[in-house]
Amino acid sequence: MLLGVTHEDGAFEADWIAAKIRALRVFADAQGRMNEPLGERQVLCVSQFTLYGDARRGNRPSYVAAAPPGIAEPLYDRVCSSLGAVRGVFGADMQVALVNDGPVALLLESR
Repeated sequence: MLLGVTHEDGAFEADWIAAKIRALRVFADAQGRMNEPLGERQVLCVSQFTLYGDARRGNRPSYVAAAPPGIAEPLYDRVCSSLGAVRGVFGADMQVALVNDGPVALLLESR
């Protein structure tokens, strides 16, 4: 999962998003329907401030809606810990390969 944190986020939002991710029924059950939650599956969590990029004006995205590292990193750690997630390196320039296995990609926001 890609996790972005904004200025208004706090412990409540971090706990809410972790619980939501844990409970979402987006995996196939025995009948092939999206009816199974995360369960014991493993999560890779990558911090991604660019999710809060705003490109509505001009040609250079603005990232002012993204929380600064001092706010974002503890919340990223909190979500990852709650999920038992494998973590990327916060703030690093990483190359991550993604296989989207299935028809689901969701944008979750706590507000």
